[in-house]
Amino acid sequence: MGDSLLRIEHVDVFYGDFHALWDISLQAEESFVVSIIGANGAGKSTLLNTIAGVLTLSGGTIEFRGKRINGLKPYQAVAEGISMVPEGRRVFPRLTVLENLEVGCYLPKARLRKDEVLRKIYELFPILKERKNQLSSTLSGGEQQMLAIGRALMCEPKLILFDEISLGLSPLVVKNIYQRVKQINSEGITVLLVEQDIQRSLKAAHKVYIMQSGRIRLEGRSSELSQEEIRKAYFGI
Repeated sequence: MGDSLLRIEHVDVFYGDFHALWDISLQAEESFVVSIIGANGAGKSTLLNTIAGVLTLSGGTIEFRGKRINGLKPYQAVAEGISMVPEGRRVFPRLTVLENLEVGCYLPKARLRKDEVLRKIYELFPILKERKNQLSSTLSGGEQQMLAIGRALMCEPKLILFDEISLGLSPLVVKNIYQRVKQINSEGITVLLVEQDIQRSLKAAHKVYIMQSGRIRLEGRSSELSQEEIRKAYFGI
């Protein structure tokens, strides 16, 4: 642990004339869980979408595994080893569970290992195996979240981006999902986790960045940040 897998330096992003991200710099060390915490509208999802290639940065650099990845399209970012579990899950409702998972392994090298990776995902989420022939629209919210995570794992990423994975789910389901995230990380996958839930994020993460109004206000090891520091940064006090 400790080698930098993702390095972001002085990144700016605009939506038209709106300056959404201001001079963002952060690092995600290999095999770490890194949490990005902030209130709604802080810029957290914008940052993840920029890393994933959905949005184009206006300035700065993004390096992944020592390679500059500015300007990559989402499918190219996936090929580099970055996958994403989007906010709201976004499973394909008219496809079965298995078909949704297969969407995640469209890369040639992933298709070659499909059966082996599917087996691992079914071990991680046994309910997906039980319901592999069901339409994803028939799943509960928690099951759809498991499916979205499984789909992101199908390409065997080095870095997985989680955007608000607890949104709209019961506390018991959220606890289960976070246990699986911890298990995924234990297998060497670096996790970049966006959440509004401060306490859960602090508990899950090795390192924390707190965003407010498109800027990083505070960063550090989760074990080293005080509640007062976090509160001030979160609310922009």
